[in-house]
Amino acid sequence: MGAQPNKVEDPERLALRKRGGVWLKERREAAGLTQREFAEKVDVGYYTFISQIELGRGRIPPERYHDWAVALKMEPREFVRELLAFYEPGTHAILFGDSENS
Repeated sequence: MGAQPNKVEDPERLALRKRGGVWLKERREAAGLTQREFAEKVDVGYYTFISQIELGRGRIPPERYHDWAVALKMEPREFVRELLAFYEPGTHAILFGDSENS
């Protein structure tokens, strides 16, 4: 089975990504950062990218997970573990079991 680039994204995955965005926003706010301050900390260049992620309209690039975890004052392993529940629920379930899903 190959990838289907023109396929409309599954509504359940979109809803899960939106929940992930809410979680990220809560973490950012708990760290006491505005979107603009956070964008500077993670060096994304523009705060609207943070807004897009928090609205579930995009994903954090995997190579940036560590930077985001540090900026959010989280242990990187725990950050990625939580994030996978929203971005890759099947992988999360394999690695951590269904009882860990958010």
